[in-house]
Amino acid sequence: MSRSATLSVPSTPDALAAPGVSSGGGGGRRPVVGIIGNTTLLNDQYEAFTGGKMNAEAIAHVSDCLPLVIPSDPSFVCVEDLMEICDGFLLTGGRANVHPEEYRETETEAHGAFDRARDGITLPLVRACVESGQPFFGVCRGFQEVAVAMGSSLHPEIRDLPGRMNHRMPPDGTIEEKFALRHVVSCRSDGPFHKLFGAREVLTNTLHGQGINEPGARVVLDGFAPDGTPEAIYIEDAPGFTLSVQWHPEYNAANDPVSRPLFEAFGDAVRAWAGQRQPVSLPRAG
Repeated sequence: MSRSATLSVPSTPDALAAPGVSSGGGGGRRPVVGIIGNTTLLNDQYEAFTGGKMNAEAIAHVSDCLPLVIPSDPSFVCVEDLMEICDGFLLTGGRANVHPEEYRETETEAHGAFDRARDGITLPLVRACVESGQPFFGVCRGFQEVAVAMGSSLHPEIRDLPGRMNHRMPPDGTIEEKFALRHVVSCRSDGPFHKLFGAREVLTNTLHGQGINEPGARVVLDGFAPDGTPEAIYIEDAPGFTLSVQWHPEYNAANDPVSRPLFEAFGDAVRAWAGQRQPVSLPRAG
């Protein structure tokens, strides 16, 4: 295109909407979900805050909310501002782990890489949202952040524990192969995950190395892998949506029968908060 060329910009709001994305109906804006991003080094030298396209797709197309990637560093943002601007939060996965100092343990080589800036935002954010009822959904590292924020400890490498399987992402293969469904998660019969799924057992992917060691007092373990590894949690007596899972439901979220109800329920909770600043309690089986 030459420098002198002009662009024709549609004048109606509906024409400006991305394909497959609703404009919220009735002319109102969609609720905003803050996607907690990771600090990533591009080309080994350029720092960037990234959130992953799959996360944005799940929030936009399944939760029907506006995805907004957050620079997860307390030198740029603060919890109070984020809670005012966003209606809910997606705590995403990431290669860096929560620092063991956050659960009163000493760093070892087995604990891997860290993102202390992200720790500095997510842990107080989780605690504030639990208190207020503002909805959040934790995924993989996000699951671990929720657990640690609420008093849990983590094991740095669960595959080293007796009787445990290797939950890590396969090192080779296509994206489809890495995110393939690999094990069953069994949910408690009276819990919110059973209610959402309509089944006590579901099939999930698995791409994590760490896992909950000792749960915090209010962390309810509601779903387990066949080897006993906790895979689904919520926070007891929290007024709002606090569901978190150790797997990656953002992959193929629109089509997967386990992922879709999670993101739909999260979207419903976010809309309720955006409308009246009122929390929505977790679904219950029975």
